[in-house]
Amino acid sequence: MSSSLVRRSGEPAGDGRIVGITRAEGGWRYVSYAVHRLADGQEIRRAADDDEVGVVVLEGSADVRAGHERWSGLGSRASVFDGPPPPVVLSEPGRDLEIRATGPGTLVAIASAPGGDVRVTRAIDPATMRIEERGSGQTARRVHHLLPPATEAGRLILVEVFTPGGNWSSYPPHKHDTEDPPHEAYLEELYHYKFARPAGFAFARVYTADRSLDEAMTPGEDDLVLVPRGYHPVGMPAGYDGWYLNVMAGPARVWNFTLDADHAWLMDWTAS
Repeated sequence: MSSSLVRRSGEPAGDGRIVGITRAEGGWRYVSYAVHRLADGQEIRRAADDDEVGVVVLEGSADVRAGHERWSGLGSRASVFDGPPPPVVLSEPGRDLEIRATGPGTLVAIASAPGGDVRVTRAIDPATMRIEERGSGQTARRVHHLLPPATEAGRLILVEVFTPGGNWSSYPPHKHDTEDPPHEAYLEELYHYKFARPAGFAFARVYTADRSLDEAMTPGEDDLVLVPRGYHPVGMPAGYDGWYLNVMAGPARVWNFTLDADHAWLMDWTAS
């Protein structure tokens, strides 16, 4: 049985798109996302609208134009597993976008959300991004804060996480589906998965306290998992180091969450 929360990747479409989700398709209000695998010289164009847009050059390199501003040769790695964070271009609402691959094997993610009160367009240098070692033992993972709440933006929050095979991540289980400041913030979220060995997969569960939503999934290479509400832990099978990009957005740009009380005793890191 296929899960309604999983979007499976496929062969590139004419614009290189391999997977994606719009707000209408997801049945939610804030997060849209698409992943494009581009050949050298291939272009993507996005018309101006009312969305804030984050362009992440995940692999390879690309030229990016947002309105009248341009950045050339953006890229920091051939694979997401190479080490450094990727460059990000944040584009305010009302600007058209053009992305052109400047080498083979370019993988670009485009995240968007309705514009917020803060409206800014800029490129974010990977050298300025905070890298965090989170958890310990079998919950150890590395977090790259690409566009965290502390960074100026309208609604989008972007984070990538590297989890060794055999370890757990997004752990202990937590949720952010209720607007209850300052205790919890409503944030829609999705996960985009990749693996050091492309045959890899993850175990992902999304569940609510009353189990009205309770889905267990096995996303593979470049698949998406949607988290409209509920707790959402992730496990990587032994032998398969995993990566995922989190895209979050909601009415307020803060990451306040509630732990599942049954598993709160496993908390071994401090939220910043």
